[in-house]
Amino acid sequence: MLFNSYSFIFLFLPVGLAGYFALGRGGNLAPVLWLALASLAFYAFGNWQYVPLLLASIAFNYGIGYLLVERKLRPKVRFAVLTAGVAGDLLVLGVFKYAGFLVANFNAVFSTGFVVHILLPVGISFYTFTQIAFLVDAYRGQVARYAVPHYALFVTYFPHLIAGPILHHRDMIPQFERTEAKRPDPHLILCGLIIFAIGLFKKTCLADGIQPLVGPVFGPGSPTFDQAWIGALAYTFQLYFDFSGYSDMAIGISLMFGIFLPLNFNSPYKATSIIDFWRCWHMTLSQFLRDYLYIPLGGNRRGPVWRYVNLVITMLLGGLWHGAAWTFVVWGALHGAYLCINHAWNRFGPDVAPRLRPAATFAGAMLTFLSVVVAWVFFRADDIDSAIYVLVRMADPTRLALGRVEIVNLAFIACYAALAWFAPNTQTIMGYDHARRTVGDSLAQARLRPWFLYATAAVLAFGILGIQQHSEFIYFRF
Repeated sequence: MLFNSYSFIFLFLPVGLAGYFALGRGGNLAPVLWLALASLAFYAFGNWQYVPLLLASIAFNYGIGYLLVERKLRPKVRFAVLTAGVAGDLLVLGVFKYAGFLVANFNAVFSTGFVVHILLPVGISFYTFTQIAFLVDAYRGQVARYAVPHYALFVTYFPHLIAGPILHHRDMIPQFERTEAKRPDPHLILCGLIIFAIGLFKKTCLADGIQPLVGPVFGPGSPTFDQAWIGALAYTFQLYFDFSGYSDMAIGISLMFGIFLPLNFNSPYKATSIIDFWRCWHMTLSQFLRDYLYIPLGGNRRGPVWRYVNLVITMLLGGLWHGAAWTFVVWGALHGAYLCINHAWNRFGPDVAPRLRPAATFAGAMLTFLSVVVAWVFFRADDIDSAIYVLVRMADPTRLALGRVEIVNLAFIACYAALAWFAPNTQTIMGYDHARRTVGDSLAQARLRPWFLYATAAVLAFGILGIQQHSEFIYFRF
């Protein structure tokens, strides 16, 4: 089920909220069970054949977690249990996500004709990473005992299940256990509705609105210099508003249930370095890769050389996490190289004189943005040859169209760039503070000025009117 669908907005969400708060009057467990069942129904709406796989994954990981948390096992046995748990998760992920990719490469190398056709279960990357973090923390002794319904809800919680953010058990399960969250809070519901409206507008009006400029450039055509740049920039902003819109909607929906989700998006195109970019783009994935891959690999503890090696390995695997294709491997390798160059510059580069810092900051922001755009070409292209073809066109100013259509499209893209670079993001507008569990304090103090509510109503109306027949979020594919 899509957040940007009439069935979700006018049926699933109202029924889910009504049942949750109605059951909340009678106790703490019933609303948790209701929300877990509602999340399974949400998942089953378009992926019913994979519900058994999701339930099996929950049972398997909870069982492994039980052994690590409750049983007093010897150290070697504990490590063996953790290894079995993580290996089991990765095996399932590998079969469903990477088997076809491996077989295709095997066929290419050995000229064989094996055929593997396995559909990718939606959300499997997100709920697998979520549970691997749980197992590793259980092994480290950082997990308290959790009841089965709360654990099941932690994994299946529908605002995050399909496309993130990647949740952490220490953040989410205590919130599910709070009795206060089972009572309707008008302030949180209103703030959640406002954030949801902003996210819906970003998705249906901005991301879907610019999507038609992308296809022709990455298709079989022969774009000119300006057309190639228009297509690459259009995809850059389509992905930005698509992912930002989903992240807003997830936070808004969850707020209506009284649950604060972690931020996953913080104006990444305003970043002045690639290190800064990865602190603002897909923030929960960056944290996961840092805590459960980069640091266990050794991080920077074995010297600068191994730091660069570990960075590249982490970003290569981060690229593969997004999809089983060589284009994602190249995308990850590019970002690994970017990060190495950025760290090397910070270590060996000259100090910038104070009077030159504004210019250096501006240059850093432009260089970061252009680097990200180049990498997005590989992220979007069907194969490496197509990506290189688009990049070659982007580097060849001798082939120029620049007709009326191109000028209009460039003006269109300039509007998107202005929004991404100069407009405040949703959490700033709403005063969303995940750590302090606060939102909309300034609005509440100002008694929610009428003009703000009118603007929100207009944004919501445009967002609903912009809903197309079927428009999936880009991150559904991962």
